[in-house]
Amino acid sequence: MDEMKRIDAATAFLAERLGTDARIAIVLGSGLGAFAEALTAIRTVAFDEIPHFPTPAVVGHKGRIVAGKFQGRDVIAVQGRYHLFEGFPLVDIVRPIRVLGQLGVKTLILTNACGAIHPDFHPGELMLIADHLNLTGTNPLFGMNLDQLGPRFPDASEIYGSGLRKIARDAAKQLDLTLREGVYAWWSGPSYETPAEIRMIRMLGADAVGMSTVPEALAASHMGIDVLGIACLTNMATGISQGKLSHADVLETAVTAGVDLSRLLASIVLALPK
Repeated sequence: MDEMKRIDAATAFLAERLGTDARIAIVLGSGLGAFAEALTAIRTVAFDEIPHFPTPAVVGHKGRIVAGKFQGRDVIAVQGRYHLFEGFPLVDIVRPIRVLGQLGVKTLILTNACGAIHPDFHPGELMLIADHLNLTGTNPLFGMNLDQLGPRFPDASEIYGSGLRKIARDAAKQLDLTLREGVYAWWSGPSYETPAEIRMIRMLGADAVGMSTVPEALAASHMGIDVLGIACLTNMATGISQGKLSHADVLETAVTAGVDLSRLLASIVLALPK
């Protein structure tokens, strides 16, 4: 079966099960799934029920799609994602994004938990993604192009749209929330970066580093979907602060910072054009 047939099968299944006209979708990263709990009139589907959706195994990722309403706005929340370090091929990692696009999503908000590199940033803060560095040596658009979805050579000059970033900055200001802005580096994982690698990544111009988001942003942009990225800074990257890193600590900080993230997401959703 070719990939478009897999995408079409998953799209048809979700269209029937979710019955939504949502044009806004939010991918909620590690420990950041709380926003979905604020939706009303929800319909929920687990990843393992959806044709051609693998089951994610990372702690903090529920692996389900929730469609509902937020103060009258139709929204799809994706609680969990797939990662390169889990061994999933990139075509699997970005399939949920492509299915969302086929369902009619026009604005995609990507969130994640990641490490801060910029010395002025602090754990618990949020960072608006202005651009990214792909340090994995791979790309979800490798291979035969899916012409039904987008062009062979898509532009990447503004993947994270300036208009959406302004909406996010204005929302943060109204909420009196600290919202940093910077460059996000995609690292393959699953091991955290070494101090030498962090020094290299910092020299390359990144302000934060994590193990997700970039392939999804590339796939969405390829389809013409507007992308907004918000990173939750859960720790200082290796070598910048003392001590060793652990996923448990990342999740603990993400849950705490997730309160501010949920407030920001709510304000952004309500400010998006209808």
